[in-house]
Amino acid sequence: MHKKQHYHFEKKGRLPYQVLVFPYLKEKGSYLYAIFKRRDLKFWQGISGGGEGNEIPLQAVKREVFEEAKIDSEFMQLDSMTTIPVENIGDYRWEGVFVVPEYAFGVKAKSRDLKISGEHLEYKWLSFKEAHKLLKYDSNKTALWELNQRLSSKN
Repeated sequence: MHKKQHYHFEKKGRLPYQVLVFPYLKEKGSYLYAIFKRRDLKFWQGISGGGEGNEIPLQAVKREVFEEAKIDSEFMQLDSMTTIPVENIGDYRWEGVFVVPEYAFGVKAKSRDLKISGEHLEYKWLSFKEAHKLLKYDSNKTALWELNQRLSSKN
């Protein structure tokens, strides 16, 4: 049986968790979602990144979304969550850690005009169905589905 261990990490550097965020806006009664094409791996996803220093996931989300798309608005934490192998998040390694949790969020954008960082080649505003088709990872698809369900149920 695997025994749950408690890990201690330095206060500097990348923390062992990932955040995933989908910007959204409402136009003509329908929701649109922004997805981003990564410069390095050339696939579509939400905004993603990790915690730094002492950040909790919501703080990391706010920083990442501002750095990658210049959005500073209303955030909604989703229930969608997954784990990601550490080898899928770059050169980060933590002793005894093989997978990290990924927390999902939505963020309300004020307009379609986003100022994206160099991490992405481009972005698109799409309907749920169109965005869902282009996303690479199931975790992104599930988080987008949940966000769409939550927003649609508010109408």
